Amino acid sequence: MTPLTIRPATAQDAADLQRIGRQTFAETFAASNSEQNMQAYLADGFALDKLTAELQHPDSAFYFAELVGTVVGYLKVNTGAAQTEAQAAPALEIERIYVLRAYQGQQVGQALYDKAMKLAAQAGAEYVWLGVWEENPRAIRFYEKNGFVAFGQHVFTLGDDRQTDILMKRPVADARP
Repeated sequence: MTPLTIRPATAQDAADLQRIGRQTFAETFAASNSEQNMQAYLADGFALDKLTAELQHPDSAFYFAELVGTVVGYLKVNTGAAQTEAQAAPALEIERIYVLRAYQGQQVGQALYDKAMKLAAQAGAEYVWLGVWEENPRAIRFYEKNGFVAFGQHVFTLGDDRQTDILMKRPVADARP
């Protein structure tokens, strides 16, 4: 396989982020949600002005996974005030790890996860946490394989559907190298 590169995404990458974000989200969730709710979320959640603001937020960071210059996945992490839920200790949130369906099973998601863990260690985070849809067993297995355990839940709204995300976390200190 061609070497995978991971690079920071900047505000100049907003259109590429919008494209990969919409495509990977639809590939992952369209079959389990109504067309109306998917279209509403894809329009609002991946609006260019919203993504540009997220790219410029000082407590958020995006990274693209690329193969031969083609973006095949991405990572979004948050610290401090950018986290989607307040945390009691210094923490890093993995808000998104998404990989194009054609590249799943090729270690792209694992490479993005490993990048997040390195960022957490560099930031001095005590733990990494995330929310994963309770009806996404593949993602749940991925995070469990990487040492995450459930610690709560929260509501994620997709269009007019209130869905439950399982909150999972793992300490940074025992992360793989």
